[in-house]
Amino acid sequence: MFESLFSGLELVLRLDTFIWVSAGLLLGMLMGSLPGFTTSMGMSVLVPISFIIGDPLIGIPFLIGVYKGGIYGGSVPAILISMPGTGASIATVQDGYALTKKGQPRKALEMGLFSSAISDFFSDLFTLFMIIPVAAIVLKFGPPEIASIMFLSLVIIAVTSTGRVIKGLIMLGLGVWIGFIGADPFSSMPRYTFGTSELYDGFHLIPILIGLFALPEIFNAAKETDISIKNVSRFIGERLKLNELKKSLRTIFRSTFIGIGIGIIPGLGQPIAAMMGYIAAKNSSSNPEQYGKGELDGVAAAEAANNAVNGPTMVPLLTLGIPGDAVTALLLGAFMMQGLRPGPTLLDSSGDIVFAILIAMVLANFLFLIIGYITIPFFARVVTIKKSLLIPITIMLAFAGTYLARSNPFDILTLIGFGLIGIAARESKFDVAPMVMGFILGRELEYTFGQTLALAGGDWINFALSERLGMTIIIILTPIIGTFLGIRMNRFRKRASK
Repeated sequence: MFESLFSGLELVLRLDTFIWVSAGLLLGMLMGSLPGFTTSMGMSVLVPISFIIGDPLIGIPFLIGVYKGGIYGGSVPAILISMPGTGASIATVQDGYALTKKGQPRKALEMGLFSSAISDFFSDLFTLFMIIPVAAIVLKFGPPEIASIMFLSLVIIAVTSTGRVIKGLIMLGLGVWIGFIGADPFSSMPRYTFGTSELYDGFHLIPILIGLFALPEIFNAAKETDISIKNVSRFIGERLKLNELKKSLRTIFRSTFIGIGIGIIPGLGQPIAAMMGYIAAKNSSSNPEQYGKGELDGVAAAEAANNAVNGPTMVPLLTLGIPGDAVTALLLGAFMMQGLRPGPTLLDSSGDIVFAILIAMVLANFLFLIIGYITIPFFARVVTIKKSLLIPITIMLAFAGTYLARSNPFDILTLIGFGLIGIAARESKFDVAPMVMGFILGRELEYTFGQTLALAGGDWINFALSERLGMTIIIILTPIIGTFLGIRMNRFRKRASK
């Protein structure tokens, strides 16, 4: 694998890759900076571009740039108008907006940028070097181990989703059932197709993702009126000083470690990391009473924690094919459209390409810092753009991208159908992320579980207790872990809301 690492370094050192990464960063920052437009929506609309480009060493780094830029971009409206551009910026509002009211918006934005870039860089380095030992371990897994880990991941995703656990389980079950539509993986007999030939191969991932993530956001943005903003058009405030950044380095690195830990676990994501980083910084501060009143450490803690999640989410995605959140589910779709199937054998079969992408992810942080710093005044004004100009363009991109992915008219119907499901779920306060994960992992779980049944033959007890003891332990512990996480997440959300 180390040979693949050096081969990847040679592959990624090309100008067009970093031009497209820069374009992705700018588009991501733009999407994140717009109130009511999320990173997930931006990614879902732009995923087809990565397929049209054709080259995985351009298309996927482009989307990673969108990912990085979008998470940071969400801090712009959070700081300037007290409206998180993404869920990841929910904790940034606390002190970011207070700094704006004190006449220091630029200082807050620069602290957010530097914290984001530093934490993102170290978390990406962690991912680059952690992927090798994890992949070596995963290569020794058989179908029973992979099936049990997928089962555990699905439970964790359901219990850690936003809202009540029962709603997460319902959406998870719905996603698994939708994944079963199409040909049976063992007998090739059609299931739940209702005589429709287009469903024999099942639903395609891209129109589902665009429908569930883009259309509900567009619908919600259309319902809301434009915000009246008076003082953002004239960018004011002093710059961040070097000694102020140095004072916050301890907080940044603490939040980086928190974000890395959260990122490895599927289902938790940036909002949880941001709140945990913010609470940890406040608890360890000698002046906790200053938090919420314009404390630079508060901005640093939240932004470092949420951006540190970006890299480690790639570990379960690339080694096991398990997306850690909605954005990595979109990246999974991009990998599959490029002919790269994330899972235990990916590094063995396409290691040089994977390492090239990971190296591009690390190097992109330098572009992230430069582009972000230069464009701070521009993105400070983006929040004033009227939605009436943006919504038609976004709708056009959603439908055009869906059709261009496969040039199949049925995908447009899929987009509309799942868009309606996403809108209904949002209005009923159901999180669609467990549904997406259920769709992606349910079919893989069925296949690996079927292989496990074949390996066991008729002697299940001996197989479970002697040959595959690890699988048995994981399955037994899954409901315990799920219950524990569900209780802890409920307590954490109550504490964070106070």
